[in-house]
Amino acid sequence: MTKTLLRGRLLTFHRAPQSADDDRAYTYLEDAGLLIEDGFIKQMGQFTEVRAQSEGVPVIDHRPHLMMAGFIDLHIHFPQIQVIASWGAQLLDWLNNYTFPEETRFASGAHSDAMAAAFFDQVITHGTTTAVAFCSVHKTSAEAFFAEATRRNMRMLGGKVLMDRNAPDGLRDTPQSGYDDSKALITDWHGKGRNGYVLSPRFAITSTPEQMEMAQVLARENPDCHIQTHLSENKDEIAYTAQLYPNARDYLDVYGSFGLLGPKTLLGHAIHLEEREIASLAETGAHPIFCPTSNLFLGSGLFDDAGLRARGITNGIATDVGAGTSYSMLQTLNEGYKVLQLRGHALHPLQAFHWITRGNACVLGLEDRIGTLEPGTEADIVVLNARSTSAMALRMDRADTLAEELFVLQMMGDDRAVEEVYIAGVAAKSVLETAAEQRLSRWHRRLPQHSQGTVRERQTLPSNSLWTSLASQ
Repeated sequence: MTKTLLRGRLLTFHRAPQSADDDRAYTYLEDAGLLIEDGFIKQMGQFTEVRAQSEGVPVIDHRPHLMMAGFIDLHIHFPQIQVIASWGAQLLDWLNNYTFPEETRFASGAHSDAMAAAFFDQVITHGTTTAVAFCSVHKTSAEAFFAEATRRNMRMLGGKVLMDRNAPDGLRDTPQSGYDDSKALITDWHGKGRNGYVLSPRFAITSTPEQMEMAQVLARENPDCHIQTHLSENKDEIAYTAQLYPNARDYLDVYGSFGLLGPKTLLGHAIHLEEREIASLAETGAHPIFCPTSNLFLGSGLFDDAGLRARGITNGIATDVGAGTSYSMLQTLNEGYKVLQLRGHALHPLQAFHWITRGNACVLGLEDRIGTLEPGTEADIVVLNARSTSAMALRMDRADTLAEELFVLQMMGDDRAVEEVYIAGVAAKSVLETAAEQRLSRWHRRLPQHSQGTVRERQTLPSNSLWTSLASQ
């Protein structure tokens, strides 16, 4: 039995805050104790009280930093991590020019394995402990994703995309092969450890009606699996979808007609919606996923969070890397705040941090496992430092309330504000940083003596390939 007692300031949510003054929606403690036992939160409360009941348990003191549940990212593309920040296109051109060529590389198991390791390093470094990921069309990419998630004991959801048209050679499956690969992956990975499989028809444009029928069969056979796809991100996309599915009443009806809408359905973007689509979302319980950095980067449009919530729809929020421009859920909140301001709504920091923790957990139906620091939940924890940069420290000198501190983190924070990350109670970010420092130290020691003569030369970092090579030696 492994026990650890974390000490620090603590914030956890019990429900969504209804207003800035709704302090019953959360618990905030200035000096908290969080007892972790075998990967689960055993006890939460005032440090002196928890300590009195856990004598002899080692204490890790994170004061004055803020402990909260690890961040949850509901829409991210694992195979796109090397095309993030690719210039100059809107959605359909961006897919053809950057995304599809990149994803063809994931036919290689070795490449998929290397990118999976890099992907998980990034999400951990930025404070994300659970993500819902699209893999490529290749079974190998999903196998690499789940194998790495298992190695790190992370609660992760993902699936290979289904796409049998409007994609280049080497990046298409068939209705039958997509079904067979998905079924095999579900058997091998779904519910194993902390893994969850997600049925992933990429979007209507890249799936024939025959493939949508097979996705429907998979959904009927595996009702405990989530479903993810894309919806109404871009007006050209909507028009093309209407050409491909002329009998559909609208874009959402493509998915509805194949029985793919329900409380486990995650719909990336959902920006340009018709009235009937909004009514259908409310009726079926499907969840739009707001991807602000991506929507701004591709010029797709402004998500109407308040309008959808007013209709009883529960929205998620996500990075959408690689069209999304940051792995950080803090930066996602930053850009999301600006988008919603343009929609006439100011996202309060308490509501924002509920959204990226318990709120996204509720979208997944996993709020009894992740997204809070309640006893009995999984010990996925992020420790935040609102003074992590000189600019943030300067601003924090004038911050007097928890809400102000959270807003500083929301608008100015990134991976530097993430002091530590715990995965099932085990420190993860500090381990990655130590390993990186050791690799860099080994690299410097192996440089020829004459090449260490200038500041410019000493600051030159190795390429990814050299870095990987040295790390393995």
